[in-house]
Amino acid sequence: MYQLNLGELSLADFMQQYWQKQPLLIKQGFKNFQDPLSADELAGLALEDDVESRLVECRDGNWQLETGPFEDFNRYGDKDWTILVQAVDHWHPPAAELIEPFRFIPNWRIDDLMVSFSTPGGGVGPHLDQYDVFIIQGEGKRHWRVGMPDASLKQFCPHPRLLQVTPFTACIDVIMEPGDILYIPPGCPHEGISLENSLNYSVGFRAPAQKDLLTGLADYLLDNDITGKRFSDPQRSLTGNIGAISEQDLDQVQQLLVQLVSDRDKLPLWFGQYITQAKHELDQQEPDPHYQAEEIAEYLEEGSVLARLGGLRCSYYQANESSDIQLFINGTTIVLPAEEQVTAQLLCDSKRIDQQQCLHFTAREERLLLLTDLINQGLWYFEE
Repeated sequence: MYQLNLGELSLADFMQQYWQKQPLLIKQGFKNFQDPLSADELAGLALEDDVESRLVECRDGNWQLETGPFEDFNRYGDKDWTILVQAVDHWHPPAAELIEPFRFIPNWRIDDLMVSFSTPGGGVGPHLDQYDVFIIQGEGKRHWRVGMPDASLKQFCPHPRLLQVTPFTACIDVIMEPGDILYIPPGCPHEGISLENSLNYSVGFRAPAQKDLLTGLADYLLDNDITGKRFSDPQRSLTGNIGAISEQDLDQVQQLLVQLVSDRDKLPLWFGQYITQAKHELDQQEPDPHYQAEEIAEYLEEGSVLARLGGLRCSYYQANESSDIQLFINGTTIVLPAEEQVTAQLLCDSKRIDQQQCLHFTAREERLLLLTDLINQGLWYFEE
């Protein structure tokens, strides 16, 4: 539905010149852009308990932040506020289509689609993000300023839950119109102020910090009762300084930790489960009653088409052509034989499995049983 237009740039040029290097304004990146949802639909999502939302407003320099679910928006007036809704791709299939043109980046790096509606003067103030983001202008106009990373900038909190940055020098200063796209790398200060009622769509990317990776690895080790090697020191020599931690002690502790994360048998299994876990609620609905494999086969052979649940994370790992495939779906691992790469690719690369592709799953009983289980979990469903 949406096709990314980089003008004279190729995707390879973009990756080489801009990705994680410098911001880029893509005028009419989506030509003839049509909003996939309305401001009223976005407000409706912000009323739901399972949907993460927040509202930021600034009155006379006084910043306020509230979190949803909200009851109504009448009391906020007609200017100086913004409603932001996370993971809209989990709940609104047409909006989820906005992520697809950016899948030249691996699945595991893509985070979610955040959508914001701003009244005139609305914004969240100048700030930094520690991840890449593409910001798509929907209806209305918004004034954007973007700067390059600057170590002299200071961050501060005008509200306990709102982090902003001191004034910065802009390298991009533009009024964005429907279909315009901003690419902003990590660490680039930016600020958008709405000039009229406007919608913005932000495709964000995951950038796990070392702390998060270590915490996730520790959780995996605990959950799977993996102790690993213990500290040992059979070559220790006598010392009179019993209160000191020696450089040799630290070297050995460091080696133990390095050995743990260097285990390439365990590393992909942990990382695949960790990185495919949903950060936000999924609109997961199991069919009742569950399907039998024979029913699934009949529907597929009759021409049914399958769609993947919005926001579902799927990735796979295969060390070499002869090794088993580890398929990761929503934090779980499914082991497939080495020859089932097409199966893994269809499930991970395609939001929609068309009639011809569906026949791949009916060709072997193991594939059909796998697909039946995914459908019965509500992770894939028959498209109407």
